Amino acid sequence: MTRSASRQRTTKETSIDLTIDLDGTGMIDVSTGLPFFDHMLDQIGRHGGFDLDLRAMGDLHVDAHHTVEDVGIALGEAFGEALGDKAGIRRFASGLYPLDEALVEVALDLSGRPFTVYEVPFGEVLPLGDPPFNPEMAEHFWQSFATAAGITLHVRLKAGKNTHHIVEASFKGVARCLRDAVRVEGAGVPSTKGVL
Repeated sequence: MTRSASRQRTTKETSIDLTIDLDGTGMIDVSTGLPFFDHMLDQIGRHGGFDLDLRAMGDLHVDAHHTVEDVGIALGEAFGEALGDKAGIRRFASGLYPLDEALVEVALDLSGRPFTVYEVPFGEVLPLGDPPFNPEMAEHFWQSFATAAGITLHVRLKAGKNTHHIVEASFKGVARCLRDAVRVEGAGVPSTKGVL
């Protein structure tokens, strides 16, 4: 069974076209017009072991909000579709993920019940890249992604000062947990309900 899906999402604010393969090799081709955000999406593919092809055009003359939000929604929808009935998946994953002085804790459940807890405070918020990516938008991205994919997601900052390191550790950590949670290790749906 191929666990892949595509999504096209077009609004007055954005146009997004993407394909994800959960059983890929980490081949990434991403362009959103936001270089730092592209770098973070690259982390999802490479550390998740997913193939990801994504093109997004948005109203960056306004700001990055609509692009980041709509990419999260479209990617979450495609991720959820690619999972199918979730038969045999591990479902849960968690861990601690360092990047230099930054340390992020991630726990997730491919439960079908979207919920996000994102406790990643920043000291001084420094825009990253040009055009700028506001690091506070990382929370909105993960909320949009988890809601669309039906994931319970917890992300907590345990240590860190460098804004870039903190955001990147969170993306790498979620990616590694997704990689672990989608792994097929059985045959049945991992739920007493029989469905997820």
